[in-house]
Amino acid sequence: MILRNVTILDSQAVLDIYQPYVLNTAVTFEYTVPTLEEFSRRIEGIVNCYPFFVCEFQKKVIGYAYAQKFRERAAYNWDIETSVYILDEFQNQGVASLLYTKLLEECTNRGFHNAFAGITLPNEKSVRFHSKFGFTHVGVFKNAGYKQADWHSVLFMEKNLIPCDREPKEIKWR
Repeated sequence: MILRNVTILDSQAVLDIYQPYVLNTAVTFEYTVPTLEEFSRRIEGIVNCYPFFVCEFQKKVIGYAYAQKFRERAAYNWDIETSVYILDEFQNQGVASLLYTKLLEECTNRGFHNAFAGITLPNEKSVRFHSKFGFTHVGVFKNAGYKQADWHSVLFMEKNLIPCDREPKEIKWR
């Protein structure tokens, strides 16, 4: 398996991974699959400031992980929200762990202090995964989204990447 930075040429492969999550799960709260053009714009917007990695196996993109802006206000610049998506046939093979290890390491190297993850409930697999990486529970937004004929709560988990006991250094955006 090869981990590398995403490129715009990966847009279709990454969208192909994301599509079943939109159509068949409440993992994402999107109702409709984004167009390739929209998805490409999203990728470009993320990679301008944040890390975004893909995992290839036999020259096929089988998973991806990225960080993005956590909230809008300037004081949140040292925080990121993380996401990881894996093709169904490559679940439980360590792909997500490889990607998350690389992602969290890069976020730390760039100077981000806190990583946050929002997990649609129920999703014990994702909760265990994030716990394995040192994320802890922050709180639950109850009935935060309606999808697939049901209300879903969202658990937020956090991981401190760099101690917050001093003035932060400037972020390395790229």
